[in-house]
Amino acid sequence: MAKELIAMLLAGGQGSRLYALTEKLAKPAVPFGGKYRIIDFPLSNCVNSDIDTVGVLTQYQPLVLNEYIGNGQPWDLDRLYGGVHVLPPYQKAKGSDWYKGTANAIYQNISFIERYDPKYVIILSGDQICKQDYSDFLKFHKEKGAEFSVAVMEVPWEEAPRFGLMVTDENDRITEFQEKPKNPKSNLASMGIYIFNWDVLKKYLEEDEADPNSENDFGNNIIPNLLRDGRAMYAYHFDGYWKDVGTISSLWEANMEVLDPENSGMDVFDEHWKIYSRNSGLPAQKIGTRAVVENAMITEGCVIDGNIKHSVIFAGVTVEEGAEVEDAVVMGGTVIKRGAVVKHCIVAENVVIGEGAKVGAMPQDGENGVATVGSGVKIGAGAVVGPKAMVRHDVKEGAVEC
Repeated sequence: MAKELIAMLLAGGQGSRLYALTEKLAKPAVPFGGKYRIIDFPLSNCVNSDIDTVGVLTQYQPLVLNEYIGNGQPWDLDRLYGGVHVLPPYQKAKGSDWYKGTANAIYQNISFIERYDPKYVIILSGDQICKQDYSDFLKFHKEKGAEFSVAVMEVPWEEAPRFGLMVTDENDRITEFQEKPKNPKSNLASMGIYIFNWDVLKKYLEEDEADPNSENDFGNNIIPNLLRDGRAMYAYHFDGYWKDVGTISSLWEANMEVLDPENSGMDVFDEHWKIYSRNSGLPAQKIGTRAVVENAMITEGCVIDGNIKHSVIFAGVTVEEGAEVEDAVVMGGTVIKRGAVVKHCIVAENVVIGEGAKVGAMPQDGENGVATVGSGVKIGAGAVVGPKAMVRHDVKEGAVEC
């Protein structure tokens, strides 16, 4: 039985600008918002939009991501026909086994798509935090008689040169595409979320693969080729929450926005649009009698005896008495010892911060650095980690890491 729409989720990103956070896992597997990973958001969007067939294309450091997705049960994607499928690159008789670009990743999985004979394919990014109803997007695509549609957001004009931009006419038809231009003609930024008619997508993927000079990329190759041929291309205006969390500062900001859903629009408590995740199975958190907690998200399995302010605390974190945590993102399994001060930073999973250590600092005079500690690192007692430090290795007792 043919599916009307299936999703292909690009989740192979290395996330090099997240530095220490992605040395051991792919960017879509990075923890977010206390109990989630980044990939929970597009998967939950699919379920909430009644998309029951999702191919997840993995590549860089895939093991954590593969284990996390499993059979898709937490997202109600464990289906006999459809469901979620992890699709790593694989060796074929005719050649390459590594995804060369976003378009090549989809090309290598044409056989997977053809199993479901869809009329439409939606291509999603696994490294964005976004709450979006894809069924509204599909309705727009069909009403316009489009062959290709892209979700766009208006961005401030001064930021437009950082994005791929869609220039449109009064009917939202795309007339030009600008990739990070110095002189933008539009402020409609591509979100990297596309709907294609499957027959059109397949044709252009095959032509692109046959071009030895192609970068095999949607933005650089497929979209310009569609424009060249005068295809029916439309821009779908999205006005909900969307953030590309490709940098340390944007990941930190997005976590902080979870604490202020009324102003940011990032409401993970919305009963009408649930964000699903794989449950940790940990017990409820314990808040000690001397603990002080103010505007914080604290997940199950935590033991809190210190002071926490405006922070996101993931599952299984321990904060001992006298420790201070402020404006911080502290990922699962981390232990913050007695008297430690942790401020304006991201601390990855299973870190130990020793007694009296100082990690990060509140920004002064417009500074905007975010201290970052990588997974499994041990910060010795009394050590100091500076406000812009990127720590990938253990720091000895009393040492200073700038």
